[in-house]
Amino acid sequence: MNLFSKLYYIFRKYWKAIQLYLIIAGPGLVVMVADNDAGGITTYAATGAKYGYNLIWFLLILIPVAYYVQEMTVRLGVVTKRGHAEAIFDGFGAFWGWFSLIDLMILDWLTLVTEFIGMTSALHIFGVPAWVTVAGVVALMGMIVLNGRYWTWEKIALLFCALNLIYIPGAFMVNPSVSDILKNGLVPNFPGGFNGELFFYLMANIGTTIAPWMLFFQQSAVVDKGMQEKDIPWGKFDTFLGAALTVVVAIFIVVVTGTVLKGVNIDDASQAAEQLMHTNHYVGTFMAIGLFDAGLLGAICISLASSWAFGEIFGWAHSLNQKIKEARWFYASYFFTLITAGLVVLIPGAPLVLITLFVQVVAVTLLPAALVFLILLLNDKKHMGEHCNTLSQNLIGGFIIVSIVILSTLYGTSVMFPNLFK
Repeated sequence: MNLFSKLYYIFRKYWKAIQLYLIIAGPGLVVMVADNDAGGITTYAATGAKYGYNLIWFLLILIPVAYYVQEMTVRLGVVTKRGHAEAIFDGFGAFWGWFSLIDLMILDWLTLVTEFIGMTSALHIFGVPAWVTVAGVVALMGMIVLNGRYWTWEKIALLFCALNLIYIPGAFMVNPSVSDILKNGLVPNFPGGFNGELFFYLMANIGTTIAPWMLFFQQSAVVDKGMQEKDIPWGKFDTFLGAALTVVVAIFIVVVTGTVLKGVNIDDASQAAEQLMHTNHYVGTFMAIGLFDAGLLGAICISLASSWAFGEIFGWAHSLNQKIKEARWFYASYFFTLITAGLVVLIPGAPLVLITLFVQVVAVTLLPAALVFLILLLNDKKHMGEHCNTLSQNLIGGFIIVSIVILSTLYGTSVMFPNLFK
């Protein structure tokens, strides 16, 4: 066999692998990139403006954390063929099932409000009234989900994921100091020392990278897509790629605001975009476009997470592969959640900035309970078989839970006793 033939067979082998991945790709990539939602963009922008590059090392740690959490939903969904809400009801009974579902509904709805906050504030920069944005988003999202196919919905969502990368060229355009990024960003440090403000930012960054709704969304998406056990390795790769992209985009946002807006008090990403426009119009425009895209992608996923969960619990038809006549309650809950969240943004004087940051902290506070249920379900050898959690996976999951509980406790302590950490 000559060299040309060898190269051809190698190329064909890898091309087939790429084609297979493109078929499986979706749930992990979409859920991870969607977690860089409007609230997330605000959190990263505020983090960069407050601490510069100093917390980049912390964001890098979140890549394996996000992966280990979300890959469990891939295995659980593929093996059980059940969404996360249904799995909790079946595994732990009605009490804990309703406890988890109510937590999910409240947090999803609040998070959806933050997505509309981000989208309306982003388009407000370009002179678009809030009510026009809300109406347009509801109409657009309605058209996306009413096409009657999960695969079509997923490919549209992936297009919005690609637009999320718009922050990367923006970071290069502000000419950051690479040596400063390496020196200040990659060496673990706690700028300003241990205090309530630092704990708040650390928790907000965790809460915007790993959130309870993500567990429900990805598991239901895996089931709706019809993934099989043979697809699990590709599903894991899809999830890891999504986790890496999520954090990479977050770091580029921190670099932008840490370079241009260091020391500026940033309340939300739209304010950061307007400030950036004074320095570089294109970078500010990229930030505004990215903020709208992030809010839209987050809204697309979060509203579906709630509707899937409701459908699983009440036994309603709950698939994007079904028309509206076949799944009336599924689509009704979807539009009810979407419209009511959008209307909150139109209330005069609503504390929108406070809601955005508060939701991220609430998300991480509720996360340990969701992770405990997930790990327990993954240790059910009767249902999981060979895909049951290993000892190392349990140790990693336990470490993540304990770390989040400790950080939440420190934050609560700092609020109650503000002089303790000074």
